[in-house]
Amino acid sequence: MQEKDNTRRKVLIGLTTAVSLSGIPFAATPFIASWNPSARAKAAGASVKVDVSKMQYGQQIQVAWRKQPVFIIRHTEESLKGLEVTLSKLRDPNSEDIEELYRGQNLTRSKSKEYSVIAGVCTHLGCSPKYHPEVEPKPWDASWAGGFFCPCHGSMFDMVGRVFKGVPAPTNLPVPPHFFNGSILTIGEDGELA
Repeated sequence: MQEKDNTRRKVLIGLTTAVSLSGIPFAATPFIASWNPSARAKAAGASVKVDVSKMQYGQQIQVAWRKQPVFIIRHTEESLKGLEVTLSKLRDPNSEDIEELYRGQNLTRSKSKEYSVIAGVCTHLGCSPKYHPEVEPKPWDASWAGGFFCPCHGSMFDMVGRVFKGVPAPTNLPVPPHFFNGSILTIGEDGELA
């Protein structure tokens, strides 16, 4: 009789242990998930990662960071050479009127020689400028060399977000902190400061 009780006790202990162990992942999942930043934290400034490997030359994509649009442009060699054409039209070609993290590093105003990463909000009243990469006469500029045009009040920016003279926007489009790790672009952190 005592041997039956010992066997029954071992079986019950084994079953209880098995059920308890199977419940650990269910209990741990919410705990581990709580380590991820919340939607509110992401909106407040958590970094955003983007794989730019599939972007075509001349293409612009838009992502959201801090509930604001950020434009990522992959430049062609021709568009970078064309930046010199607009120099005389620019209000602040060297971004001296604003605090800029990557001033003077590359023509793209970015940590990359190939990509620009710029805030997609006009510095005049917060509209979103539209990307017009074509080098052709436009209604707003007969000698358009490509860039951004804000349809709200007519502000113009070149291909890397530098503001033209004589438009309502007072400054260049800001460049958010960012870094590249291969083809992964992280917006919201500077790899050297993080």
